[in-house]
Amino acid sequence: MSTTDIGNRGENIASVFLTNNGFKVIDQNWKTRWCEIDLIAKKNNIVYFVEVKYRKSDVFGDGFSYITPKKLQQMRFAAEFWIHKNSYYGECNLSAISVDNQGSQITFLEDL
Repeated sequence: MSTTDIGNRGENIASVFLTNNGFKVIDQNWKTRWCEIDLIAKKNNIVYFVEVKYRKSDVFGDGFSYITPKKLQQMRFAAEFWIHKNSYYGECNLSAISVDNQGSQITFLEDL
């Protein structure tokens, strides 16, 4: 299984989790030449830009351990790019989901 397949599996699990919790997934794997966003979802008129972290094991920490200040800066840039491109003027949040190997442990941080 390639790293792309592994990433897609984590994103699919996270997408189902969000849908089951009342979110509408607007886009998955949104990319431009300069940035990307794993999932974009909406609930209660708030857009959530979601970074998905999928880990085979927690030996090196959970997925959230990999959201560094640099990663947060990249997430902000991508969110601002999407907002500008879509002329969105509403409320939004940077969020993250950590998914374990079996998809049995899913943790959602709604606001980073």
